[in-house]
Amino acid sequence: MTSPTPTVVLVHGAFADSASWTGVIVELHRHGIPVIAPPNPLRGLAADAAYIASVASQIDGPVVLVGHSYGGALITVAGTTENVVGLVYVAAYVLEEGESLGELQGRFPASPLVSNLKQWTYPVEGGDPAAEVTIAADAFPSVFAADVPADVTTVLAVAQRPLAAAAFEETAAAAAWRTKPSWALVAGADEAINPEVERFGAKRAGATVVELEGASHAVAVSRPKEVANLIRDAVRATS
Repeated sequence: MTSPTPTVVLVHGAFADSASWTGVIVELHRHGIPVIAPPNPLRGLAADAAYIASVASQIDGPVVLVGHSYGGALITVAGTTENVVGLVYVAAYVLEEGESLGELQGRFPASPLVSNLKQWTYPVEGGDPAAEVTIAADAFPSVFAADVPADVTTVLAVAQRPLAAAAFEETAAAAAWRTKPSWALVAGADEAINPEVERFGAKRAGATVVELEGASHAVAVSRPKEVANLIRDAVRATS
């Protein structure tokens, strides 16, 4: 008896939204795989992971969590949810329990993203304004989406969703990859996360790894078929 096909939950990262998964969703639907792509609040590791865990826990049946970029840190924590059966990291951070994004990144040479962040503030109820960051618009194409057509990157740059700066210092409360199988896609030409960061995290997690040469950080936009193929592998393995 085969278990039901897991629902894929696609978690976008910083400087993007759920529409960044459009091509991947089309591919997964073509193969009859149920998908949800919830909004990621981008306000902090613990709070965002709790939100994703809440979404997953309300789905009937098994779930495969897929995280892009910062979304990888979230699925690492949210993946401890009981009905999550697999984790897929797409050009993502794979944290260890007690580790922060800043700590993991700090072990490797900085990517061009670091020097091209623009800081903003946002209001916090009952407190001082907090900091959030976006990618400088002129640097966005080269840093985030070098293999995406120029007219598309212009739109992506304008529509970026900022990440709370505090998210870089928060530590992961759990590492679900210790008990759940994982897959990872390394974007070989990533200028937002050093590909060495992606390789290191994937290897440490014992993930099944696929590397796409020449792929930018926006690999889900530029190479949706290959991203969907890896997700399908995870779905097949956990069905």
